[in-house]
Amino acid sequence: MYDQDTIYIIGDAQSPSNNPITQQFASFFVALVVDPTNDKIVDAGCSATIQLTSDFVKSIFVGRSILATEELETLIRMRYFGSSQKALIVALKDAQKKYKLALKTRKEFLASPAN
Repeated sequence: MYDQDTIYIIGDAQSPSNNPITQQFASFFVALVVDPTNDKIVDAGCSATIQLTSDFVKSIFVGRSILATEELETLIRMRYFGSSQKALIVALKDAQKKYKLALKTRKEFLASPAN
C-alpha cells in the first residue's frame, strides 16, 4: 500500500479532559505517512470518535510538507474548529520532531558499515 521508503510517524498531545477523544483514547494522536524524498505527507489519520474527523484531518495534511509548520498550523487554525484544535497543533509539532529524528536515524543506519 505504501512505498517501502515511506516513514510512519505518530505525534501525540493531551486534549481537553471534556473531549470525547480524551475519554476514549486518553490522549490525542495524529498519524502521518511521509515520503522522505520530498517530505510530503502521503496519508494521515488521527484518534477520533467519528470517522469524519479523521477524514477531515487527512484533507489538511495530505500532499503538504511535514516541515511546513506555519502553513499546516494556519490551515488547522482556519479549518479545524473541533475542541482538539490545540491538541492537533501540538501533535503535529511532536510528529515533526519525531520525523526529523527518524531521518537522522535512517541516515546513520544507512551509513553504518554493516549495511
